[in-house]
Amino acid sequence: MEEVILEYIRNEYLDEDDEEDIELDSKTPLISSGIVDSFSMVSLKRFLEKKYEISIPDAEASAEAFDTVANIVRLIQRHQGDA
Repeated sequence: MEEVILEYIRNEYLDEDDEEDIELDSKTPLISSGIVDSFSMVSLKRFLEKKYEISIPDAEASAEAFDTVANIVRLIQRHQGDA
């Protein structure tokens, strides 16, 4: 799951010539570092909902919930049983 999310973020939000890379340990800040902005967060949320067939309530789609891949994985796992 982490690799899928990391790959999506690399492809969608990082330029090819961007020297910054997301750490595989999933702790790199995404929102607070500016890799993902509020508009991008909406598209990331839609991607996750479609990919994992879940529904993430808007109230839970916070900057904190989306700030690291580890946080995103926890968010997805919480909602996988809801489907």
